[in-house]
Amino acid sequence: MNAYVFPGQGAQYVGMGKDLYEKSAKAQELFNKANSILKFSITDLMFNGTEDDLKQTSVTQPAIFIHSVVLANVLGESFKPDMVAGHSLGEFSALVANKTLSFEDGLRLVAKRADAMQKACEIEESTMAAIIGLDDEIVEQICNSISEVVVAANYNSPGQLVISGSLEGIKLAIEKCKEAGTKRALPLKVGGAFHSPLMEPARVELAEAINTVKFNKGICPIYQNVTGQSVNDTEIIKKNLIAQLTSPVRWTKIMQNMIADGANNITEVGPGKVLQGLFKKVDRKIQTQSAEI
Repeated sequence: MNAYVFPGQGAQYVGMGKDLYEKSAKAQELFNKANSILKFSITDLMFNGTEDDLKQTSVTQPAIFIHSVVLANVLGESFKPDMVAGHSLGEFSALVANKTLSFEDGLRLVAKRADAMQKACEIEESTMAAIIGLDDEIVEQICNSISEVVVAANYNSPGQLVISGSLEGIKLAIEKCKEAGTKRALPLKVGGAFHSPLMEPARVELAEAINTVKFNKGICPIYQNVTGQSVNDTEIIKKNLIAQLTSPVRWTKIMQNMIADGANNITEVGPGKVLQGLFKKVDRKIQTQSAEI
């Protein structure tokens, strides 16, 4: 079975999408539509901007979403998903790819999400860190032992977990993880504590926007971040999408469930190749590739 997966924030790069624009009239149409919806030229920033331009949450999230969705569209008849999933932001790309959301509504929601998250980040300084080589349960126990805000945020693969929280919370957690024998504890260059309680103001804003948008019956199931489970029901999809901002990304569970449900060909759609690498860590027999035109 064919599974298509969509990357989240961090996959951006200078020049992203320019090759799609130059090769495909359909891509040009969608890129120009995106500029119109956003009311600024995101294509200029994607194609010719700097790394600093692309690191701005208000740019990064729409840019990755647009790149992923445009690529899925230009694949044409060869895009035949039996199941989809997206890592964090990528869940919106996946919902457009399986036709639960329109491109226009998906982009508006992503822009709203990015703006709300940026505002939440400005309320309190916060960050994230990658913990490599410790059991998830140990990292969870360490986070629970700290009085500052710090939680498990991204379960990326066995032995690779990202924590999220206040600056002091992350600092204390890193120290405790090192004492517990972690192989690596790496502070991440992000501007906020995504998928943590500190995103509650953004969750409220996004909920209001999501509840005004039409969600359609998808052409295939989506495996959602909040539960890691396959979902078809649009009301459950909306509920999970709202909860996602303050809940952990259960990507390990998503991969395990997709494989258990028959996925044997994984295609990553969008910038980067991180997700296909994570699938390989879970099951070396799985066939992975990047979508190309």
